[in-house]
Amino acid sequence: MSIKRVIISGGGTGGHIYPAISIANAMKEIDPSLEFLFVGAEGKMEMEKVPKAGFKIIGLPIVGIQRTQVWKNIFFPFKLAKSLFLSAKILKDFKPDVAVGVGGYASGPLLLAARFLGIPYFIQEQNSFAGITNKALASKAEHIFVAYPGMERFFPAQKITLSGNPVRKDLLESAGKREQAAAHFHLDPAKKTLLIIGGSQGARTINQGILAGLDRLQKSDVQVIWQTGIAFESTAKTAAEGFSSAYVSAFIYEMDLAYAMADLVISRAGASSVSEICLLGKASILVPLPSAAEDHQTENAKSLVSQNAAILVRDAEVKEQLITEALKAIQSDVSTLEKNSLRLAKPNAAHEIAQSILHA
Repeated sequence: MSIKRVIISGGGTGGHIYPAISIANAMKEIDPSLEFLFVGAEGKMEMEKVPKAGFKIIGLPIVGIQRTQVWKNIFFPFKLAKSLFLSAKILKDFKPDVAVGVGGYASGPLLLAARFLGIPYFIQEQNSFAGITNKALASKAEHIFVAYPGMERFFPAQKITLSGNPVRKDLLESAGKREQAAAHFHLDPAKKTLLIIGGSQGARTINQGILAGLDRLQKSDVQVIWQTGIAFESTAKTAAEGFSSAYVSAFIYEMDLAYAMADLVISRAGASSVSEICLLGKASILVPLPSAAEDHQTENAKSLVSQNAAILVRDAEVKEQLITEALKAIQSDVSTLEKNSLRLAKPNAAHEIAQSILHA
């Protein structure tokens, strides 16, 4: 297959966007002459993140299916139909040689239109429990790249490659940056540091758990880097005013430095976060988001816990257990967790996926 133009679809969260950008960058490294076009969902974060990464993107009016407020699905068929029509037009105008879907509802109409038009497409599934869009489109995909073993229960076994999840390239360069990180966050490089990340929007339950336990953290002489999300930033900053060893911010752009400083990470169990933690060999406490589709975050977390590579605290247990588990872990030897998480890493995922697509 001779490939000159590539269209990449998906989005809605950072967990879908960053792998998509990583794959595109890896393909471009192999063949700088390639042309790319991204397709996402209107109003979602990919419409900002993808252009910042240097790629063009077009938004579709597609929305996700509401599982709780079912009445909100009344307009879904119309938005799907319009998105399919627009996807077909985009494909006819751009004339891609291949399409790549990274999951999320934004990828559905584009890959379905590609299927109708006979354009070969590939799927990348980040989670250990496959999303509805990828499951629906798997049978006609050229190949499916997965991050966890056992995905034959969702996809045709002969089409699967266990590639791991592509992650942001800058994170690979975090090693040896602890002194630089300490200076950036105004912390002590010799002290134990807890990194709290809740995804791009913050994690309300985690934030509330940390807020309730700030006094215990301060008395235990543990430093904190706390990414709160915009909605919780002012509350967290006010609460941490007397905590000189705490860095609080709505969003952390220098994640390579944040990871370099971290002795223990508290995080949701989204696919990208889990992959980053493994790639960097970090000890972690994972708090799965219970409302995630098909409870896939719990499955992601369990896959690490089963390998003694992480600690699981359920969302409903955060108030009672999170700070206690965090202090117990950070004040003990976490080398086993670090070693086992690193063993699960796939550092060359983006390059392997890019090579497979370009040489299919």
